[in-house]
Amino acid sequence: MKIISLLGSPHGVKGNTGRLLQIVSEGAESLGASVETIVLPGDNVLPCRGCDVCHKKGKCIQHDEYEDIKHKILKADGLILASPNYILNVSAQMKAFMDRCCGAVHCLSFEGKYGASVITSGGGDELPIAESMSHFMMITGIKPVGAVWATMGNITEDKFPEDIKNNAFELGKKLVLSWKDKAVFPESEKIIGEFKERMKQLMLWRKEEWPYEYEYWKKHRGLE
Repeated sequence: MKIISLLGSPHGVKGNTGRLLQIVSEGAESLGASVETIVLPGDNVLPCRGCDVCHKKGKCIQHDEYEDIKHKILKADGLILASPNYILNVSAQMKAFMDRCCGAVHCLSFEGKYGASVITSGGGDELPIAESMSHFMMITGIKPVGAVWATMGNITEDKFPEDIKNNAFELGKKLVLSWKDKAVFPESEKIIGEFKERMKQLMLWRKEEWPYEYEYWKKHRGLE
């Protein structure tokens, strides 16, 4: 299994989120997966300009690393999103990546892959962020298998307690096993299916304005 992990933290791999992500990666690697971590410091994936070019031509016009990252995800089997809690949301670095995926959302381009989320915070409120990250995965076609988080204000000496480390390691293993077993998650399948129908209707409505995405749906999803 090939997994891409995106780390949306200005502290990179040495920060709290990066360290928790590493444990998840080790869990996946223990079952033979390969994990490539890509750090999003804020300058390699810029904010979306809302220009509509990706919908029309299938590629963003901005000259940064987004397209390369997208193609790596397309070739992978799984995706891990890792972000600190910044004012009750993902970091700006992670949000910029999510916003740039508007074309991938319209086409559910990552369908068939499995995903997981990693969050750290100073004082809590991680669950809504985990849910938001899982929802983002589903509207790109990914099946989320779960999330792990750590509230650093409750942890002494910045060392993750054993239960959090175990949860993180097991999440990495679950990601691999779900892919190997082609696991089905009924609630996720329902959400993905409903969103796919919504995007189908959107393609029919905007087919003149968004020729690339309309043709993608015709070629890959049998849209007439």
